[in-house]
Amino acid sequence: MAKHYESEITQFLKKYKTDHPDTEMRQREGRGRLWDKHIDPEQVEGYKAGKVPMRSYVYYPID
Repeated sequence: MAKHYESEITQFLKKYKTDHPDTEMRQREGRGRLWDKHIDPEQVEGYKAGKVPMRSYVYYPID
């Protein structure tokens, strides 16, 4: 029966996680700070309403 291949990086990560069991918890906290945010629908509508349309050809000078 063939042995399953594990790269050195995978082996390192597995060893690191066993040596530092709080790693996943810290990763989830970091994700929560950066990505898991509450989006206020009223604010989003305000951003959309305040958007200024772009001119058709921005490199042509307006005289």
